[in-house]
Amino acid sequence: MDKAVIYCRVSTKRQTKEGDGLASQATRCREFARYRNLEVIETFYDSESGSLIDRPGMQAMLKFARMHRKDNLTIIIDDLSRLARGISAHIHLRTAIANAGAKLASPSIEFGEDSDSVLVEHLLASVSQHHRQKGAEQTRNRRRARMLNGYWVHFAPIGYKYASKPGHGKVLVRNEPLASIVAEGLEGYASGRFQLRAEVKRFFEQFPEFPKNAKGEVSNEHVNRILSRVIYAGHIQSDIMDVSLRPAQNEPLISLATFQKIQQRTQEKAKIPARKDLNEDFPLRGAVRCSCDNPLTACWTKGRSKHYPYYYCFTKGCESYGKAIQREKIEGEFESLLHTLEPAAPLFKTATRMFETWWNYRQAQIAQRGKALEDEIRKLDGKIGQLMDRLVETDSNSMVKAYEARIKKLETDKAILVEKSGQSLRPMRSFDAALRTALDFISNPHKLWSSGRLCDRRAVLKLAFPGGFQYHRNTGLRTAETPLPFKVLGGLTNKRIQLAEREGFEPSVRFEPYARFPGVYLKPLGHLSEYKITCRNRHGAQRINQNGVSGNFSGIIKD
Repeated sequence: MDKAVIYCRVSTKRQTKEGDGLASQATRCREFARYRNLEVIETFYDSESGSLIDRPGMQAMLKFARMHRKDNLTIIIDDLSRLARGISAHIHLRTAIANAGAKLASPSIEFGEDSDSVLVEHLLASVSQHHRQKGAEQTRNRRRARMLNGYWVHFAPIGYKYASKPGHGKVLVRNEPLASIVAEGLEGYASGRFQLRAEVKRFFEQFPEFPKNAKGEVSNEHVNRILSRVIYAGHIQSDIMDVSLRPAQNEPLISLATFQKIQQRTQEKAKIPARKDLNEDFPLRGAVRCSCDNPLTACWTKGRSKHYPYYYCFTKGCESYGKAIQREKIEGEFESLLHTLEPAAPLFKTATRMFETWWNYRQAQIAQRGKALEDEIRKLDGKIGQLMDRLVETDSNSMVKAYEARIKKLETDKAILVEKSGQSLRPMRSFDAALRTALDFISNPHKLWSSGRLCDRRAVLKLAFPGGFQYHRNTGLRTAETPLPFKVLGGLTNKRIQLAEREGFEPSVRFEPYARFPGVYLKPLGHLSEYKITCRNRHGAQRINQNGVSGNFSGIIKD
């Protein structure tokens, strides 16, 4: 009995998991082998495109055929398209099979050496190539059309997943908790909370659920990809598919303005040097300075039975050069300093009312700005229309590129304005949802420090002590410059404070009549000769001068 091998192929690895194509092909080929009275001694599989020649399964089959050249093997394929889907690849593999001393057979086509059989075989191979190219062309056109409609067509980015939506097909939706983690990382980098991309990387790595590579790390390339994807801002753009910036059909994690800030920051130089030695062991590293105003370094020192953590100053000429400072001592004093930043309960209550009053005022401001944004959008539409007219009329390649770059810039500016205009029309988040985290930090910064997370502790240092602080090994912690919110609240701690309303602070008291002018009343102001005046006659509040009563006025006079 002659011997045979079977070759089966599908186009993608996904088809091997979700379909039964390989098993179906093998079954049909075995049935054909029994019909031809052939003994199947081996089966080879591939999950690669038919346009490729160097496929693992194909190369293994050719090697096997060369090793069993004396057996006069027959290679059985389910269909001509399973061998190859390109005329050049088909001819190359047919030659390789012949050189290996094997012959080709299929239940779908009769192979022969005469001219007619070769013509039919080549025609079928050409048709198979056409089907592959046509299918790829249709897929590419449909994917571009779907992107033009605002739908993401690639693999779901981290923070999103695909979900079926009636009338829309599969669309991106938030994938929690990854969506919130990515949003916090992007917002943190845009605001300066994370000065370096390496800090964003460490922020992502601290979450067990965040995808990592085989080394348990988030690669720098992965971080750069997240920072550069406009899909997170609820927009779609693709230079490869010739799709200009447009709103996407998925919920954004950040605003487009925030995304633009991120792109600007990625092009800037880092404001602080990158530190690879930041870890949970020494959270104050880089923020605490010696009395000589140079940063303290830190390390573990080996003792007789264990290691001990210390901070050091290695600046030559400093009186503390090479002298150790216990970690517990310096970090203990720092925590005591954080406790002193906590405002009293009445003071914090007043500050909360101040923030809430400002919040309501900003809501009214944003609503008014929405109208101004609509006017700006109309102006940009006019400019874009003018440039499009010039683009159609010009024949210069350099002018075409310049116009296209200008139009692309204006379309980006327009998209940002449209987003801002939409936000002004939507109701803002509640005061609690928007500012509660910031208020919680101001009320108790030590609580965030006590979380133990390195990113939280670095955030405390940046928010409460942006300029760092000094520590003397003998006298201890020195007075540090704190941000304005803590400075203002600390300055008012021992004072009687009250939120100023529109009517002011003055209590409602009875004004005494002023004998010189009828209808004029006076209120003492604490000085024997100074009074606040007001007029209550039929002319309303009026001004007193040497000649009598004239003009509207409420002020102070001296008797």
